[in-house]
This record gives sequence, C-alpha cells and structure tokens, in this order.
Amino acid sequence: MNEKIKDHHVDLLFKAVLLLDNIEECYNFFEDICTVSEIKAMAQRLKVAMMLKNKEKYGEISEKTGASTATISRVNRCLNYGADGYRVMLERLEKQKEGK
Repeated sequence: MNEKIKDHHVDLLFKAVLLLDNIEECYNFFEDICTVSEIKAMAQRLKVAMMLKNKEKYGEISEKTGASTATISRVNRCLNYGADGYRVMLERLEKQKEGK
C-alpha cells in the first residue's frame, strides 16, 4: 500500500465505495464525485490492464482504447511492479465472467 495516499479522507472515500450496492449506484456516486473525464480515464486504464494481461501489443491497445503509449506504459508498470490492485481486480472480473 502506498503510504503517500493513505489518510482519513481516502479511507472515508474507499469505505463509501464499498457501500455501493449496484452499478446504478456506482454511476450516480461517481458522476457526483468525479468529472466525466476522470471516470473515462479510470475505465480506460482498466481496459488497458485487461488487454495487457491478454498480451496485446501497445499499438493495438492504443488503437482500440485511445490510450497514449505513456498511459499504457504506466498501467503496464503497475501490473508488473505495483500493489497488485489491477491483478486482484482482473482475476475477480474474470471469475465473475466465468460464473464462478
């Protein structure tokens, strides 16, 4: 965990997210708390992570998502050397997709 971001306010934000019950509540909360650009950027990074995990090439990823090579590189660095947040979430999404 990155101690630079850990504080009471971030804890409160994450607790609030964990209280959301469904996608509609997520849309409503994130629309209020983030700009459209911030939401789209986070969604783009998750899609980039999925594509990197599936061994797609930077060029293909950039073309399909509109992400810059700098963004793709940053996501790749997080996948390989980060806090494993992407890895955990990608595994859970894959299990959910498989119906497990």
